[in-house]
Amino acid sequence: MIYTVTFNPSLDYIVKVDDFKTGQVNRTASERLFPGGKGINVSIVLKNLGFDNVALGFIAGFTGREIETRVRDFGCSSDFIEIENGLSRINVKLKSQEESEINGRGPQISEEALEKLFAQLDRLKKGDVLALAGSIPSSMPSDTYERIMARLENRGIDIVVDATKELLKKVLKYHPFLIKPNNHELGDMFGVTLKNDDEIILYGKKLQEMGARNVLVSMAGDGAIFLNEDGSVHKSAAPSGEVKNSVGAGDSMVAGFLAGYLESGDLAAAFKMGVAAGSASAFSEELATRQEVSDLLNKI
Repeated sequence: MIYTVTFNPSLDYIVKVDDFKTGQVNRTASERLFPGGKGINVSIVLKNLGFDNVALGFIAGFTGREIETRVRDFGCSSDFIEIENGLSRINVKLKSQEESEINGRGPQISEEALEKLFAQLDRLKKGDVLALAGSIPSSMPSDTYERIMARLENRGIDIVVDATKELLKKVLKYHPFLIKPNNHELGDMFGVTLKNDDEIILYGKKLQEMGARNVLVSMAGDGAIFLNEDGSVHKSAAPSGEVKNSVGAGDSMVAGFLAGYLESGDLAAAFKMGVAAGSASAFSEELATRQEVSDLLNKI
């Protein structure tokens, strides 16, 4: 089974205003509401691609219950831990002449609640896949990812980590199956600005030397680079298309990679599926569907 963890899920309220002006009343041209959070995005795209999975994490209040309802509306299973106090956050994404975001904080997550999540993860079995995605809320210990990976070490569980900077660096010693920084995040980890593919490959290999098995580097409109644990390097340009929405494209790439790998057992094929899924979400107002991914896969 595939499991995803989203520590701080959200309701994403996406509104379009034709000509937004500060200091006065504005009317929306359209509005949509989605369950949000990187792990949840991975779950939804995996389900769209035909792979059952279980979304884990923390929810609180009426917003939390709505998140869970909407996640299940996408066909995903969930086993969220409900926090007694507070509310799951609402993130407002305003699209007008420019795009602006206001992200909520979310509930306080206690050590007791965290232990409940650890207990859930302790039930994972050999052959299961776990995707850890996103930042850690300020109310949680900064070493939470490390604690999870230490508990699951040497149990035959493939762990994917989509995080940034020190959060990612500190888990490399546990040999995650896959990590997915983008090119800017990769440079930030080493305090450099990466100017070309050769430099991206050089620093991606440094992450492998530090313990990562497979490294997938997304580069937005420039495509992606994949460093396979067998030492091979794969590059892919992004397929052509109109970018409509960048939210969730990286998460979709992770989901597509996992789907491709579980279908074929081939990491190179998984890379192509990841690129197709990430691009399909970028070219859509919503997250990628199986048909959209299949259409793009033929162009890569």
